[in-house]
Amino acid sequence: MSQYKHLLFELGTEELPPKTLLTLSRALQNNMVQGLTDAGLSYKDVKAYATPRRLAVFVSDLVTAQPDKTVEKRGPAIQAAFMPDGTPSKAAQGFAVSCGTSFDQLERLVTDKGEWLAYHQAIKGQATENLIPGIISKSIADLPIAKRMRWGSFATEFVRPVHWVVLLFGEQIIEAEILGLKAGAHTRGHRFHAPQSILLERPETYSDVLYQQGHVIADFETRKDIIRQAAHQAASDMGGIAHIEDDLLEEIAALNEWPVPVVGHFDQRFLELPAEVLITTMQTNQKYFPVKRADGSLLAHFITFSNIESKRPASIQTGNERVITPRLSDAEFFWKQDRKKSLEDRIESLNSIVFQKTLGTLADKTHRVKQLADYIAAQLDADSELAKRAAMLAKTDLMTDMVGEFANLQGTMGRYYALADNEPEEVALALEEQYFPKQSGGLTPSSVTGQILSIAEKIDTLTGIFSAGLIPTGDKDPYALRRAALGVLRIIIERELALDLVAVVEFALEQFVHDFNKTETQDRVIDFIYERLRGYCLDKGYKPDEFDAVYTIMPREPLDFMQRLQAVKLFRQLPEAESLAGANKRIRNILKKSGGEAALEVTGLVEIQELTLLAAAKESAEAIQPLLEQRDYQAVLSRLASLKDGVDAFFDHVMVMTDDLILRNNRLALLELVSGQFLTCADISKLQS
Repeated sequence: MSQYKHLLFELGTEELPPKTLLTLSRALQNNMVQGLTDAGLSYKDVKAYATPRRLAVFVSDLVTAQPDKTVEKRGPAIQAAFMPDGTPSKAAQGFAVSCGTSFDQLERLVTDKGEWLAYHQAIKGQATENLIPGIISKSIADLPIAKRMRWGSFATEFVRPVHWVVLLFGEQIIEAEILGLKAGAHTRGHRFHAPQSILLERPETYSDVLYQQGHVIADFETRKDIIRQAAHQAASDMGGIAHIEDDLLEEIAALNEWPVPVVGHFDQRFLELPAEVLITTMQTNQKYFPVKRADGSLLAHFITFSNIESKRPASIQTGNERVITPRLSDAEFFWKQDRKKSLEDRIESLNSIVFQKTLGTLADKTHRVKQLADYIAAQLDADSELAKRAAMLAKTDLMTDMVGEFANLQGTMGRYYALADNEPEEVALALEEQYFPKQSGGLTPSSVTGQILSIAEKIDTLTGIFSAGLIPTGDKDPYALRRAALGVLRIIIERELALDLVAVVEFALEQFVHDFNKTETQDRVIDFIYERLRGYCLDKGYKPDEFDAVYTIMPREPLDFMQRLQAVKLFRQLPEAESLAGANKRIRNILKKSGGEAALEVTGLVEIQELTLLAAAKESAEAIQPLLEQRDYQAVLSRLASLKDGVDAFFDHVMVMTDDLILRNNRLALLELVSGQFLTCADISKLQS
């Protein structure tokens, strides 16, 4: 009998939620892998399958049984195991009984910590087929399902009603009851093309049998590729390019077991609407792929996918065209109605929307952001009038019908409506860019006013929510403060803005009128933002100790922080780096223990090594001053690397903590002078060897 067999588990259901299908599939695979690992069952590979009506996991070359193992049980210490006459004590006898054996079968275990009675028990591994039902049941129970449902007279619960279960190990069915159904070897094909029961004889034929007999493409990635290729081909046939976004592609793959492309068209007049409106309508409401020209402008075509090979495809096309027309007509109506009222005329209505009960309305937020944008613009020597105008209009598009219908168009519609109101282009663009970056790795604002407004918006939210005591904990972050903090950092760093973030946070906190501890809140906000900076830097390849070296001196400007961090990274590659890092660590420890600072008197130093180091330190202090003014931290650290020989000689020949108090203080002052020069850039004592 083979020691390995293939395993197939399939759960057949009603149509699963398309936006969570992949999440459920991956979780089921991960849970089963964890279960097999915990049970000590080895295998070659695992593959998950997911369609609208099924979740399946295939495990290749799974062992047919757990390996046998020996378990060591430790009993009482030897001194407690025997009576004075040498007979076994009650403790020893009790241990033997607990092991299911006699005293004479026990052994002695000798370690460097003592000697104990012990028993080694051989445990035979269980058959895999006996363990699989429990592993699968637990894997299903642990799936991330927000709300489970019951159906019929069943007491079991799942995200959708379950209709069949396949559980094959090799060619044998594993007898089990999963979610109230008896496992078997029969699957089902496409709901319309192959609704009959289909026998699966072996796990490895699963996807082929479903494809050939069931009209089902079981592999999710394969369906995605088919949909992508078919969409591109259909668009090409219409003289365009398919606009495919990953989220929609995955959703369409989750809606179809046998995807068939369908092309459609809409009235040319709708092309007068903003492209983003058309794209959102097609993608969000209808699950259509828009079609673009090579220059990026839209064509009056779309591509959708049917889950059936219809004998009358023209009817499906007509039906989709009939549905999209009223959708686009609604968007056209919103577009025309919204432009009857300017964004400026909508400012007053912001008083009716509560941003957060402690922080007031959107009008209150707008006023704060205006003040903050003005402050930031002054720091950056930018146009404060443009920044203030953008801040005043920033949230007005939330009051339009279009954004009320399509919330994801906030900012984008602000830009269009601002341009229609003849607002400056810089202001209009800022209204859209205030939400940048929209996702991890997304674009940062390109315009200076957009950068200012985005930072001001995010800082106001961060400081406001913190001041209200709603600090994120664990995975809970309802106001997306982590994303906001990272967005602020990315804008400042990647757009190279010399912005004093601490001052900005302090100014922002001064705008709130409710009662809170400003100093404590400021510290918490800065710590929160710099923790995001840590993650950002580590993702960029910097080491934790390099980050700590700069974080210790806490630069107020994130851009300045990054410039110092890059200098530290390059410094540690120098041959002098390790020695100087160690010396600085020693200096910091000496100074910490000595406490206080002492005035340096050149006449108080006597050893040639300390006089040499003093001369070198004075020379380097003068040399690095212009470099610091230029923020050329790499050059600063390179220059300070020349102090290595002097520092080494000092510690080799000079006793710092001498009994001569005056001499000791002067030597401490010398070390303070050397250390202080490094601290103008970073605390390199934090670097690990």
